[in-house]
Amino acid sequence: MNDIALTVQQTARPTGFPSAEHFRFVESAVPEPAPGTALVENLLWSVDPYHREMMDGDFALNAPLEGRTLGRVTASRAPSLREGEIVLHRQGWRTHAVVAPEEVRHIPHHEGVPLTAYLSVLGGTGLTAYIGLTRIAELREGQDLFVSGAAGGVGTATGRFARLLGAGRIVGSAGSAEKVRYLTERVGYDAAFDYHDGPVAGLLAEAAPTGIDVFVDNVGGDHLGAAIGALRERGRVVRVGTVSQYNTPAAPPVLFNHADVVEKSLRIEGFLVRDHRARQEELYEFAVPHLRSGALALDETVVEGFERIVEAFLLMLRGGNTGKMLVRAG
Repeated sequence: MNDIALTVQQTARPTGFPSAEHFRFVESAVPEPAPGTALVENLLWSVDPYHREMMDGDFALNAPLEGRTLGRVTASRAPSLREGEIVLHRQGWRTHAVVAPEEVRHIPHHEGVPLTAYLSVLGGTGLTAYIGLTRIAELREGQDLFVSGAAGGVGTATGRFARLLGAGRIVGSAGSAEKVRYLTERVGYDAAFDYHDGPVAGLLAEAAPTGIDVFVDNVGGDHLGAAIGALRERGRVVRVGTVSQYNTPAAPPVLFNHADVVEKSLRIEGFLVRDHRARQEELYEFAVPHLRSGALALDETVVEGFERIVEAFLLMLRGGNTGKMLVRAG
C-alpha cells in the first residue's frame, strides 16, 4: 500500500462554473486507525451534481470534501470492521480514510454484480430513482413518464426502473443528439429530445402528444414549467434536483400556469434520498435479480485515477458523462 495519502480540498467559493483553481490536492502520511476505528483504502468515488450546490457554503474551505466512496478495510481496530471487506462511507475525496463502524455501510456480495453498481444503480443514485418512482410518484403500470436530465445517473436509472415497473410511454430530455440516441437505443426510452433544439414545451408536446402522468425532474427551470402544462389530471411531479440553477444562481423563476396545479389536482413533491435509507434492502431485492439476468444494464462513465477526480467532476457538470459518473483508483 502506498504510504502517501491524497486529499482534495476546496480552496474558494466559485461564481458560476467552478474550475480546477477552486481545488487543491494535499499530500499527507497514511493515517493510523485509533482504537474502535479502521483504515479504509478507497477504490471508487462518486462525483455528483449536488457537490456543486454544496460548494457555495456547505463544504468547508481548506478541508476534505465529502462524498460517497467505496473502499477496502486494510487495517482494523474495530471488531465489526474486518480487514479485507468492502464498505461504503461518505468521507469522500481522499485516497484513505479512518472510519468508525457507525460511519459505514457494509456492502454485500451479490454474485455477478460489479462493484461499480453499488455507487450507481444499487447506490444513492439508484435509490433516488427507485424512491422517486415507487414512493413519491407511486408509478402504476401503463402510466406515461417524462424525465429531465435523462442521460445522467438518476435519469438513466429512472428510465430503466420505470420500464421494469411496467410504465407506458417514457420520454426524456438530454443535452446532445448523441445522448438522445443513447436513451432511445440503449436505455429503453420511447422518445427523447435535445433541449437545445427549441422551447422545451414544444419539444415535449411532440414527444408526448397525449400528455404525461409523471414528471421526474432533475433540472428545474423551463423543463418544470413545460411538464406542468403537459401533465394529465392527478399528475405527479417528483423533484429530484435543479441542476439548471447550480451554476447560475440568478436563474429566472419557473413560469407555468399556476391554475393547472389546482384544476388538474397535481401533486409536486421533492425528497432527500437520505431520508429513505431504510429502503436500501428493498432496492437490492428489486434490482439485483434484474442485474443478474441482464434485464438491467449499468449506465456508467468511469474515469481512471484518483488524480483525475476534479477533472471528472468538472466534466460531469458540463454534461460530459452518460449515466453515473465514477472515479476508480488507478
